[in-house]
Amino acid sequence: MRIMGNTAIYAKPNTSKSCKEHPIYPYLLTGLAITRPLMVWATDITYVRLRHGFAYLVAIIDWYSRKALAWRFSNTMDISFCLEALHEAFATHGIPNYFNTDQGSQFTSVDFTSALRDKGIKISMDGKGRAIDNVFTERLWRSLKYENIYLKGYETIRSAEQGIADYFQFYYSERLHESFDYKTSDTVHRGDYEAREFIVGKKALKAPA
Repeated sequence: MRIMGNTAIYAKPNTSKSCKEHPIYPYLLTGLAITRPLMVWATDITYVRLRHGFAYLVAIIDWYSRKALAWRFSNTMDISFCLEALHEAFATHGIPNYFNTDQGSQFTSVDFTSALRDKGIKISMDGKGRAIDNVFTERLWRSLKYENIYLKGYETIRSAEQGIADYFQFYYSERLHESFDYKTSDTVHRGDYEAREFIVGKKALKAPA
């Protein structure tokens, strides 16, 4: 079914439940030229099927280098694991100009948006039902699931954490990406290679000056 692109019709975990009481911020990235790391970060939650249930995975991603800067697993959708990943990304990589999320209650919550506003970060949120607004995060989830999770069939959160850590280590430090002229995401993120700028919603243009 995965090879054919089919999916089962039973209910799947909903990782983007909104909360009407939380404010929604506009999507700010359309037409934005992204020219360097630490300019636009994004986050998302996906579910990981285990032998006896589900776990939830959140990652903070730098859009320019496509690198996951921090990530956390949880067996609940409590906001705490999202905040842990966010603060680790701040501590190890710095502060971005923009931060994009979907409209899930974890990301629209006062605790999460305050953590961004306190750093002077511009908050951007996907349009409702528009997964393409966070396209690089969606691509990461697809690669992770098809190349690792579906093949490994993890039984526990601990085994999934170790397996996904190994996959990310390979994906960012060893895997060569065509869009980076066959350089790694780590190389781009360190600034050792100047990737072409891209404008959100349009094809990549010339390299930044």
